[in-house]
Amino acid sequence: MSKIAAQVKVYRGYGHTHNLVIYGHVFKHRAKTEQRFSKSFWTNLKHVFKLFVLKPYPYVTVELNFYGQRITSKTADDGFFKVEWEANDNVAAGWHQVEVRALDEAGNEIARNSGELYVPHITQYAFISDIDDTVMVSHSKTIAKRLRELLLRNPHTRKTFQSTRYHYEQLALAHTNEQQPNPFFYVSSSEWNLYDYLLETFRFNGFPEGSFLLNQLKRWRDLLKTGKTGHEGKLLRIMRIIDAFPNQKFVFLGDNSQQDPEIYLKICQKYGKNVQAVYIREVRKSKYLETKKILNKLEQMSISTCLFVHSEDAIAHSKKIGLIS
Repeated sequence: MSKIAAQVKVYRGYGHTHNLVIYGHVFKHRAKTEQRFSKSFWTNLKHVFKLFVLKPYPYVTVELNFYGQRITSKTADDGFFKVEWEANDNVAAGWHQVEVRALDEAGNEIARNSGELYVPHITQYAFISDIDDTVMVSHSKTIAKRLRELLLRNPHTRKTFQSTRYHYEQLALAHTNEQQPNPFFYVSSSEWNLYDYLLETFRFNGFPEGSFLLNQLKRWRDLLKTGKTGHEGKLLRIMRIIDAFPNQKFVFLGDNSQQDPEIYLKICQKYGKNVQAVYIREVRKSKYLETKKILNKLEQMSISTCLFVHSEDAIAHSKKIGLIS
């Protein structure tokens, strides 16, 4: 068993001293996916295809090392692992490194990798943002257009909505400072296959650093279905974030191309006191009345809302309600 060239992939986690969590996958095989930032269609197509060429490692033991504290878990049938623990000592705000090892049945190491988790400073706000058609132009409602954006562009040529970065930069500093930025959580129905792609897109475009929470892996044969499932899982991922930080005020940012308004309404019905505002980018005019009806329900719950096409309007709203100055 130990002869298999396994790989461990660790994603950014989050939490505080008494509730830390980190995610990852163990693979029996995963195609080499080093990105060449080329304008060539075939280069980009080949790279994205490789992101879906993998073989998960099910039911294998993983051991996490956090400042000498060791926690073990097992991967699920798709190689996914989630490790939750309470730190032995107080954990300072900021980014912290963790080491994760995969072990065979005899306890021998077969792979290892490092990752990081973010412990927010004691700030007033936390921001949960969708990705496709909220930050990036994705055309989620049309499969052909969505695949064109994904397959023809790389993280350095992928389009983001104008002024969105500026809005997010201001939100990261809302009622705080550069040394203590508000935390950002990027929650999407896109699969974990696209983690590195998305991380590089956000970094290249200058968006605030944050934790990504994505959807279940897909294999190459399901590439054409990317981003089209898992909305229920998105709801649960957001609820876990709020449960982890019950004392912070949350602001949600999404769009009406799929189910963000409905998801945010369900969350607000349970966690209304934790939610300050909801922003929805209007990308489907046909859903205007339906979206507006949901936002009116949120307003009746004393949650500020903004339905916008251009990010400049969202920025003006954030200034109007005193979220940013």
